Amino acid sequence: MSLSDDRYRKVYPLTWDQLHQDCRALAWRLLDIGEWKRIVAIARGGLVPAAIVARELDIHFVDTVCVSSYTIRTQGKTRILKDVAGDDSDWLIVDDLVDTGRTARIVREMLPRAHFATVYAKPDGRPEVDTYITEVSQDTWILFPWDSQPQYEYIQPIVSIRSVPPAGRERPAPREPLE
Repeated sequence: MSLSDDRYRKVYPLTWDQLHQDCRALAWRLLDIGEWKRIVAIARGGLVPAAIVARELDIHFVDTVCVSSYTIRTQGKTRILKDVAGDDSDWLIVDDLVDTGRTARIVREMLPRAHFATVYAKPDGRPEVDTYITEVSQDTWILFPWDSQPQYEYIQPIVSIRSVPPAGRERPAPREPLE
């Protein structure tokens, strides 16, 4: 089943400043909850929030779990690209957003005892996380600053607009959307 962008009727644009403030608020909330030995960022959306939280909480061990489920504004088939395992009792999972909860459930199965924190949460996914800062409606698309220009429009990643391949390399085949 593929969920299209038709389910989004509102857009919530974020600036870098707002995202940074919200990530710091998440760190403040997490400070009194536990002593974290490791952060596991859910790539790619959780990388920036995890870096900010790691700095604020002075956590130096940051790992990633890579789960792919979105292409632009369409949620498709979920694929685990990199997992992580270990004694997760004092680990902190960080992501930018919990939407439907599908990715969160997959990561929660990998790390059942870790504390799961997101900056933003939607109602369908909210039960899957332990801590979050801001709740937005299910029909809202959060436009993160890495996906926009100051006027809040979607911008293509640089690799998708490259017209000439680097020296010695053939132009890569276009990527197929995930299903």
